[in-house]
Amino acid sequence: MYNEKNEKILLTAQDIFEKDFKIDARGYRPQEVDKFLDMIIADYTEFSAIIKRQEKEIQSLTSDNVKLKQEYSKLRSRLDAASDEGSSTSKNSVNNVDLLRRISQLEKVVFGRNE
Repeated sequence: MYNEKNEKILLTAQDIFEKDFKIDARGYRPQEVDKFLDMIIADYTEFSAIIKRQEKEIQSLTSDNVKLKQEYSKLRSRLDAASDEGSSTSKNSVNNVDLLRRISQLEKVVFGRNE
């Protein structure tokens, strides 16, 4: 049998449900029942392994997610702080440019420079 998610799984729930054993004079053939039960056991073992792998992956991804959220918060704070500094710096630069223009105009008036 083939399962879309994992080729190692031999049975589906429908296969188990629809399984009919042939009846001997003394009941079901023990070898046939044992073989079928072995397949079920193999499936359950594989399911258990899949679940364990996925739980580890979930744990790892959750841990990564927490770390990335923390890093995002730190970077966001730094960006906000830099943005705040940048806006005050740009205000200072505008103020400095205005001051330089005013000084230049005053120099022109005081020293009579007409450029």
